[in-house]
Amino acid sequence: MSVQASAATRPLLGCIADDFTGATDLANMLVREGMRTVQTIGVPDSAPQAVDAIVVALKSRTIPAAEAVAASLAALSWLQQQGCRQFFFKYCSTFDSTAQGNIGPVADALLQALGSDFTIACPVFPETGRTLYRGHLFIQDQLLNESGMQNHPLTPMTDPNLVRVLQQQTRSKVGLIAYPTVSQGADQIRAGIEVLRQQGVRMAIVDALENQDLYAIGAACAGLPLVTGGSGIALGLPGNFVRAGLLNPQQGARAGELPVVDGLSVVLAGSASKATNAQVSAWIEANRPAFRIDPLALAAGEPVTAQALAFAQHHLHQQPALIYATTTPEQVKQVQAKLGVERAGLLIEQALADIAAALLAGGVRRFVIAGGETSGAVVKALGVHALRIGAQIDPGVPATASTGATPLALALKSGNFGSVDFFEKALRQLGEARL
Repeated sequence: MSVQASAATRPLLGCIADDFTGATDLANMLVREGMRTVQTIGVPDSAPQAVDAIVVALKSRTIPAAEAVAASLAALSWLQQQGCRQFFFKYCSTFDSTAQGNIGPVADALLQALGSDFTIACPVFPETGRTLYRGHLFIQDQLLNESGMQNHPLTPMTDPNLVRVLQQQTRSKVGLIAYPTVSQGADQIRAGIEVLRQQGVRMAIVDALENQDLYAIGAACAGLPLVTGGSGIALGLPGNFVRAGLLNPQQGARAGELPVVDGLSVVLAGSASKATNAQVSAWIEANRPAFRIDPLALAAGEPVTAQALAFAQHHLHQQPALIYATTTPEQVKQVQAKLGVERAGLLIEQALADIAAALLAGGVRRFVIAGGETSGAVVKALGVHALRIGAQIDPGVPATASTGATPLALALKSGNFGSVDFFEKALRQLGEARL
């Protein structure tokens, strides 16, 4: 591990994200609010310089709870060494988890390590239609369990009541700060926190419907060592540091500057979400080159990776191409029934990671990647250790550039995020002109 950062360069906010696209989503919010932010891929060996926030991206959402806890505690320890003043545990705005975790176990462990007795849980992200009312999570106008998330291949969400969901994952008492309290502002939210503390509550689901609610919640959390939630709640945290005189609001305009990256471009999609399916369809309907990865063909030993590379090499010098494994939930279930859930996912991730590494060697320098698990596998294969965070492409998805002498331009997209034309928008923002 590195030595502790000097007082002059110490970051203010230390964040732990349970997947890679979630980490960039969070970093995007912090940059929007004027914090110079770096995202690391796992716990790094050295400290980034001249940053206000660090987001450590883990791949811990679907691993066994004990492993997720261990990885999160290692990240926390490193962030403490850097001198961070407050800590944030970031998970998906759809609260992706199972009855065993990993949100509850990780939050419990972080609270204990920080010597704290209370935190909030708020996955709300209004810009992407995620809202909470009376403890129930909505995706646009549908309850969580009616939104398509009930069909998620790894973390099917069948209960919209997040108080109940979180209580199943933790021995801590879980409470609710309901919207009538939230709507009255930060002072009333702080009062609600104290009432719950007196009742022995250690974690509270917090309702929110609009961004203004998130700013109020963030202000109310200024004194909490640990905050947990989706990226939306991060909107309200930078303002606390500004009010405390620790963050210069004038630097915000330059927080998202990135280097220019030249080279070829590719889109890699592994997510099976509704949004990514629509984005793949839009790309194909626009008569852009696309090659589908078939997991059953991979499992049968067919040369799918070599075929995908040959396809890409044929097209990439003329225009960007899409390599995708995206398919419908019904087809995903059929593949999982034949191969098993874990093997099916690993086959796709490894294939796309191998393709990415080969394309990098062939001159590709701009990568748009759809899916959290896919993004994690691909950035590892690309040898990326940290990302500088740039301007927003779509809510929850910024442009990024890898650190180092020869940067790569990347857009890491959660499966559920982005407009139908996201792939094209992302490529243009990363510097691709051949569209």
